[in-house]
Amino acid sequence: MDIALARTFLEIVETGSFVAAAGRLNITQTAVSARVHAMEEQLGRRLFVRNKSGARLTPAGERFLRHAATLVQVWDRARRQVALPPGRIDIASVGAEISLWHPLLVDWLAWMKKEAPDIALRAEVGTAGPLLEAVRNGALDLAVLYDPPPQDSTAVVELLHEEKLVMVTTDASGRPDNFDDYVQIDWGPSFQSSHQAAFPQLESPGMSVSHGPLALLYLLRVGGTGYFRLSAVAPYLERGQLHRVVSAPAFSYSVHMVYSSRTDRSIIDLMRRGLTMTAPDHGAGWDAVGGGDEG
Repeated sequence: MDIALARTFLEIVETGSFVAAAGRLNITQTAVSARVHAMEEQLGRRLFVRNKSGARLTPAGERFLRHAATLVQVWDRARRQVALPPGRIDIASVGAEISLWHPLLVDWLAWMKKEAPDIALRAEVGTAGPLLEAVRNGALDLAVLYDPPPQDSTAVVELLHEEKLVMVTTDASGRPDNFDDYVQIDWGPSFQSSHQAAFPQLESPGMSVSHGPLALLYLLRVGGTGYFRLSAVAPYLERGQLHRVVSAPAFSYSVHMVYSSRTDRSIIDLMRRGLTMTAPDHGAGWDAVGGGDEG
């Protein structure tokens, strides 16, 4: 089967619409319909039921879904391996959220260079959504993420490091009198739910920031209170620039490895071993000396 057909099938499943899939693939809706017809002719089964709300899979389409994803992943991996530079026997591709590139991703790349010099490396830094999609469609072997959402049955979500979000303040007493200078950071839906239950009075703060490093730089410059990763604020706590609000609860914000169960196990095991060896629970003082994004 033409890989373009399998990619088209997966785009329709992802978007729920022939029209939306055509837009993402930069082809016409007629071309999408023709590709689906070609697949159905080859498989001898109808794959989609179309209606006003979009397209949904038939039982045959549900059964084909896993095979289509595997076809695309195998093709992408074969294409990358054929293009390997001289002296390399395989390739490992990893993605990490923006606040995890330094030092975790840097340390992992250095570990791989030393321990597996015959493996070509490809690294991406981005946001959780696109990285998860890249793992799903085989463009990445593994992604390192904070608090990933539940995946389908083919995705493995493995804990790498237990992280905490703690409330800190520039108030030297560690007991801010009010929350007029409170900065709320978007740490994802799980944090948002717990935070709202613990602090219903902070539902509409005066300052909201979507990126931890930006919020911390703001706090250090003008003062205030907010939740940050403990490993990131540790050096500022040690220097007395920030103070822990001990009466405030700490929330979990752990680092996870996400990879597909269909990916070559030997490569995944090598990548997992490297990440485990370079993760903060194994190494000393990850982010505790001020390295990386302060978020």
